Amino acid sequence: MQQEPQTLIHPLDPIFAEDAQVLILGSFPSALSRQVVFYYGNPQNRFWKVLSTIFECPLPQTNGERKALILSNRLALWDVVASCRISGSADSSISRVVPNDLSQILSRAPIHKILLNGKTAARWFYKYHPDVKTPTVVLPSTSPANAAWSLDRLCEVWKHEML
Repeated sequence: MQQEPQTLIHPLDPIFAEDAQVLILGSFPSALSRQVVFYYGNPQNRFWKVLSTIFECPLPQTNGERKALILSNRLALWDVVASCRISGSADSSISRVVPNDLSQILSRAPIHKILLNGKTAARWFYKYHPDVKTPTVVLPSTSPANAAWSLDRLCEVWKHEML
């Protein structure tokens, strides 16, 4: 059953330090991420498994461990969309987008690459940030909805672009 669309404001601050070199952008937090108030909060999403595999560290279990994984590897993490209408967690239902102001990160950290987690993040990024000159790469989504990609394949492609 499809949920009624809601207008929502992004509940999470960006995660980055001033030494961040790679910015990872998703689209908008899922319902579970909004509930746990942290990025990629759905345990079926493979984002944290991919990063822990790439950086050869234990799978982070707490939000503090997840934040430490981002910061210790000179990453920045945020989403393209600041507010939108959305039904549940369905990226396909996103409309009435207001984009995040990426200059909060790009003006303070030496970001040399932006990784877009999936086609929806790419769609909104390219629509609302055409003037960003930092090289970008669209990666296969870590979402459980992207079942065509195994964890091993995701890790291989993400690692190639991350390192």
